[in-house]
Amino acid sequence: MKSRLFKRFLLWALVIAGTTGLVFGMVKLGGSKPDQSAVLINAVSPTDRTKGNKEAKVVVVEYSDFQCPACAYYYPLLKKLSLDFGAQISFTYRHFPLRQHQNAKNAAYAAEAAGKQNKFWEMHDLIFENQTSWENRGDAKNIFNDYAQKLGLNMEQFKNDFDSKEIKDKVENDFQSGVQSNINATPTVFLNGKKINLPPNYDELADIINEAVKNNP
Repeated sequence: MKSRLFKRFLLWALVIAGTTGLVFGMVKLGGSKPDQSAVLINAVSPTDRTKGNKEAKVVVVEYSDFQCPACAYYYPLLKKLSLDFGAQISFTYRHFPLRQHQNAKNAAYAAEAAGKQNKFWEMHDLIFENQTSWENRGDAKNIFNDYAQKLGLNMEQFKNDFDSKEIKDKVENDFQSGVQSNINATPTVFLNGKKINLPPNYDELADIINEAVKNNP
């Protein structure tokens, strides 16, 4: 699966590179000062989807789109990062569904609805691992319902939460925080408030985090 995702990632990147300089889904964004962005990025709130140690001095924040091929490529790398570093870091996932991805918002709503039943990360993983099964489907919402059933969720609650204003506002608030932080691509990852250039493999990514951990004892 990893090989297939990498091939999709490379093919898609090459196409985009011809017109946008290898940017994963540009959108028109507003500006903000770098210092303001750093404060906003590190201001992890109770409504954020965070794992690891919320008190850690190394804070990793990802802005992501469930339908983005590059996000699917980096998903297992970032998941392994969280597992390997555990309590040494805080990892937060924020939604940045791009307009050109027809099912990205519904995927975000599904993850947040599952989160209301303490299954955000389980739904997050299912959605990314099966991206090619739902990304271009007109019935993606039904597929997400199937995932909810697989996770043993209360389906009536899941469907109500999926359509709720609270969930939609949560996803929109994540998106707007990204806009204010000058995000123009997915995935975008910040390390202690500073955007990092994602390397193509796990070892290089782990080296970046290791250095941050050493410098923030």
